[in-house]
Amino acid sequence: MLSRIASCDSHGQDSSYFLGWEAYENNPYDQLHNPSGIIQMGLAENQLSFDLLESWLASNQEAVELKRNGESLFRELALFQDYHGFPDAKKELVKLMARIRGNKVKFDPNKLVLTAGSTAANETLMFCLADPGDAFLLPTPYYPGFDRDLKWRPGIEIVPIHCSSSNGFRITISALENAYQQAQTLNLKVKGVLITNPSNPLGTAMTHQELNHLINFSKSKRIHIVSDEIYSGTVFDSPSSSFISIMEAVMDRNIDESDDLWSRIHIVYSLSKDFSMPGFRVGMIYSNNERVVSAATKMSSFGLVSSQTQYLLSRMLSDKKFTCNYMKENRKRLRKRKEMLVSGLKVAGIRCLKSNAGLFCWVDMRHLLVSNTFEAEKELWKKIIFEVGLNISPGSSCHCNEPGWFRICFANITEETLQVALQRIKVFAQSCNPQMLLLQRRSIIRKWISKLSSSSSYDQEPDR
Repeated sequence: MLSRIASCDSHGQDSSYFLGWEAYENNPYDQLHNPSGIIQMGLAENQLSFDLLESWLASNQEAVELKRNGESLFRELALFQDYHGFPDAKKELVKLMARIRGNKVKFDPNKLVLTAGSTAANETLMFCLADPGDAFLLPTPYYPGFDRDLKWRPGIEIVPIHCSSSNGFRITISALENAYQQAQTLNLKVKGVLITNPSNPLGTAMTHQELNHLINFSKSKRIHIVSDEIYSGTVFDSPSSSFISIMEAVMDRNIDESDDLWSRIHIVYSLSKDFSMPGFRVGMIYSNNERVVSAATKMSSFGLVSSQTQYLLSRMLSDKKFTCNYMKENRKRLRKRKEMLVSGLKVAGIRCLKSNAGLFCWVDMRHLLVSNTFEAEKELWKKIIFEVGLNISPGSSCHCNEPGWFRICFANITEETLQVALQRIKVFAQSCNPQMLLLQRRSIIRKWISKLSSSSSYDQEPDR
């Protein structure tokens, strides 16, 4: 006899998002040992800038060896177990958050709660803000892991805010109101809206207009806004202006500090994406609500960040020159890799949603469906995994209401592996669309004939 949580299936492990990982793990690609294996393009991991981190570690052995001014801190760190967190680590983390936002927003370390990754941060916030059976509204498409984070243990119901490709999947007032009405029809008490900004899986930063819609909606319904901003440091196109934090958007409205809206704004952040450290499990909650901070701090006892990790990161992040250079170079590498994916897919006749952030692209393969259905999307996804050998995430796993969209990650594999993947998808797309292959062949022949003609004209002697 097991508990309800142990027995229920709301974890989401049976989602195609996770099933694709299983397929990859059973047959992983290796350039030498398994060249026909499945390439992992369903994992939003940033492996492009490890060399920068490793260089800093090599130059700062004292931090790695847990020392300060030559004195060992091992005993102090081994015994440290205060769930309020290392003060120095929290100070450096809020400085980093402000730096990423162009120092337009200042953060108070006393309003920061450390958690073992953003998964724990989102779940902890749900425990603080809602009761089992309450609802949160989420714009679609959204990160499949939210089904686990919100529903499995907290028991929160998710009501989708349906967004459309017709406007680039932007949030509209009507979409917000429709989702709220849907929740009321289901007799659900709406406690808030959860957004990811920049978006996973879209790779787009929210506009001022979208954020204002959310603020107005929150004020009128008196509900919370949770802004998951774990990709804020990955904005690679005009980073100083493209990313707007929910805190900045509220500040721009000149809303009085006494307005209770401030107590209903909460940010989730981590170092998993911006600093390529998912294994370090460093997540955080930032809130102006003292009761939320107090409760979340107590709950963090169930998922603390190790004292050794906090010390090492406090030393690394206090090196302002390093962090600024890292963020600048990392963005540059992300932009280059994203452009490589987009241009390679374009050659295969596949378009991507215009994006400016993240570790992935939102890819339009609707023209490859045999019918405009999610069954056809599932069949296409299976072919791409088992015949093409690429693990990508189907839009249905992200609750997209339009079949044929897929998320493809580009930062977790080498450039050589990406080229192999692009060649595979090109061959597959051409096999699905013989007309495209014919047009490409004609284009090659025309270029060849033109080149021959040009060459012939230069080889002839001029008239005398």
